[in-house]
Amino acid sequence: QVQLEEFGGGLVQAGGSLRLSCKASGPTNSNYVMGWFRQAPGRERVLVAANNLSGTNTYYADSVKGRFTISVDKAENTVYLGMNSLRPEDTALYYCGLDARGRWSQRYDSNIYWYWGQGTQVTVSS
Repeated sequence: QVQLEEFGGGLVQAGGSLRLSCKASGPTNSNYVMGWFRQAPGRERVLVAANNLSGTNTYYADSVKGRFTISVDKAENTVYLGMNSLRPEDTALYYCGLDARGRWSQRYDSNIYWYWGQGTQVTVSS
């Protein structure tokens, strides 16, 4: 059984930066896929960035490309989401999810992620 614990988030002004972290406890595998999703009120959960725990595959949504960076600390079993040049439209509840079957081609589908963090709020003021 894997548990995910998120840290980070908060309130920041537009143009500012934040870093989210997601620590996995329990057995993991380098093929596991970790996705960062966000969900704004009244909207569906959307993938913004993903990688596998080996770091060999990386994905960014067009809306965050060039501003967000996903990275892995293998020794700590932790995945980070660095967020720069934040915009008000980045405001959402951010979740990390883990797919223990390594289904990289299906990373956009939130249903494949068996494990989720508790979510952390990111609010960007204009």
